[in-house]
Amino acid sequence: MKTPVSRRQMLAVASATLASSTALHAFGKAVLDEKFAFKYLVGSCMYGYLYLGEILPEVAKCGATHIDIWPKRHGNQREQLSDMGEELFLSLLKKHNVSLGCMTQYVLGPFGLQDEMKVAQRLGCQTIVTGGSGPKGLTGTALKAAVKEFLEKMKPHLDVAEETGITIAIENHANNLIDSPDSLKYLAELSPSPHLAVAFAPYHLPQDSIALAQLIRDLGNSIRVFYAWEHGDGCMTRLPKNQELKQMPANGPLDFQPLVQALVDIDYSGWTEIFMHPVPRGIPILETAEEVTAEINKSRHYLSEKLAATTR
Repeated sequence: MKTPVSRRQMLAVASATLASSTALHAFGKAVLDEKFAFKYLVGSCMYGYLYLGEILPEVAKCGATHIDIWPKRHGNQREQLSDMGEELFLSLLKKHNVSLGCMTQYVLGPFGLQDEMKVAQRLGCQTIVTGGSGPKGLTGTALKAAVKEFLEKMKPHLDVAEETGITIAIENHANNLIDSPDSLKYLAELSPSPHLAVAFAPYHLPQDSIALAQLIRDLGNSIRVFYAWEHGDGCMTRLPKNQELKQMPANGPLDFQPLVQALVDIDYSGWTEIFMHPVPRGIPILETAEEVTAEINKSRHYLSEKLAATTR
């Protein structure tokens, strides 16, 4: 004969079950919250023409382990690499526990990267950013046809990208074939290779955070580099520094919350580069390396706050 269960015992069991369920839910939420994290990349040009030996110690302070090196006119760290040679460059990276995450090469363009991809391969770098190539100002079927033609011309270069393990990321730079939301969507839709991706720059797109977030969702895993960069007051004319710095998240008017939410929703795993351009090009965004790092971290903390506020 079974012993009757008292009301007190039933309540105790129910309470323990609820507590266990609550703890399990909290644990599951913690696991989810820890799943997404920004993978930061530091652009060398943020420090202007400073010597790599001065920039590399700042990378870890920016919450990153990888650097993106730029050539003239924005930076000159790619030229520094050529001057010092690959062996010394790699030893300098090792000394500061930094890896080469990206090489930015607008000068060479999308059809001039074959030798650069081999350099990147030797240096352990898997991403090269450049711009598109083709007619400007197109829309609709004409734009789609031009993007398709561009991708056809890219095929021999994508063969080398596959051989070297490099991904070529095309930025939606202004006054370019790939400079609009539709052009980005066509690029992602028609791409013939996983070695061709998008470098997503909000600065060059309409400053509508909801529309930008939807575009991120539309592009999904085609995005390899996300520039945390807004238009603010622009970067083409000399401005007071506080206005120039409005390109940086937290300083300008763009609400990054929807963008961060979209990145979480697509489980974005590519690079995030906090970014802006100074005027004139080639100078650090602020006078000293320490000030540059502090400004990057201001934006990084802002993005962390937005990430903490996301829902799943």
